[in-house]
Amino acid sequence: MSDGGGGGGEEAARKKEKSRQLQKRVLVGVAIGVGAGGVVVAGGWVFAAAVAAAVLAGAREYFGLVRGTAGGGGTPPPRYVSRVCSAICALMPILTLYYGHMDVTVTFSAFLIAISLLLQRGNPRFAQLTSSVFGLFYCGYLPSFWVKLRSGLAAPALNTICVLPEIAYSWPILLGGPAHWTVGLVATLISISSIIAADTSAFLCGRAFGRTPLTDISPKKTLEGALAGLTGCVLTTVLLSSVLRWPRSLLSATAYGILIFLGSLFGDLVESLIKRDAGVKDSGSLIPGHGGILDRVDSYVFTGALCYSFIKVALPLYGV
Repeated sequence: MSDGGGGGGEEAARKKEKSRQLQKRVLVGVAIGVGAGGVVVAGGWVFAAAVAAAVLAGAREYFGLVRGTAGGGGTPPPRYVSRVCSAICALMPILTLYYGHMDVTVTFSAFLIAISLLLQRGNPRFAQLTSSVFGLFYCGYLPSFWVKLRSGLAAPALNTICVLPEIAYSWPILLGGPAHWTVGLVATLISISSIIAADTSAFLCGRAFGRTPLTDISPKKTLEGALAGLTGCVLTTVLLSSVLRWPRSLLSATAYGILIFLGSLFGDLVESLIKRDAGVKDSGSLIPGHGGILDRVDSYVFTGALCYSFIKVALPLYGV
């Protein structure tokens, strides 16, 4: 009987610890969400600096994961190359804000990295070049599209679609006045909110009803969870588009929601692939209860570029 009592006590302790971890995860998640919302609304250099900080932390985690593949036969780049790549990635969002593009930066940086790797002592490996150049693309180039999305679509929303007039028209002059409410701000708010809805819906429904594996890359992901994530993402996009009155077309809003979901899912799977090769569960331990920064922003890496491209190509008049 003493054994049974001991086992019951251990089970209760595990449940209590699990509940404590979940509480911490929720509190940290709420704090991050509130802070991120303020940064998005602020825009400008505040938003670009926040993206740069996240990019720097993500790049360091990425190259840490690449170094972790060495035990499985991988060939990571030298540490000085990893550090230089991380610094370049962190500069890309700032350069995007002030120059509007980063194509030259990426091309020139990739050229310098390739030269440094080819001239290093020892036996240069192609894997070192590919992991470094992909790091520039994955950690710096793609996230910088969020700056283009937020600050590059500066058409004033009020003149055409009257976004939340009760808020926008009364927005303080010291904080930018009504002109602060642009298509870029609205598109960013909808995109981030829809990604959160997709992740939450997929997690909850997948945990409760998931039975069919989605892919071997991430065994915990299920087809049921993915469908729930798609539904939650599209519904959120359509609902917010009706409130914020952008885009006006239901078809455009639905297509935008589907694109957001595909981008978030693909980003999640890519990070899972990197972690699987590195043989780790989390990309790091930076965020209490959430793992590393890449574990939290993987759904955003590709989505910003897809959303910006969709708006510029499919909605040439910004969906008005």
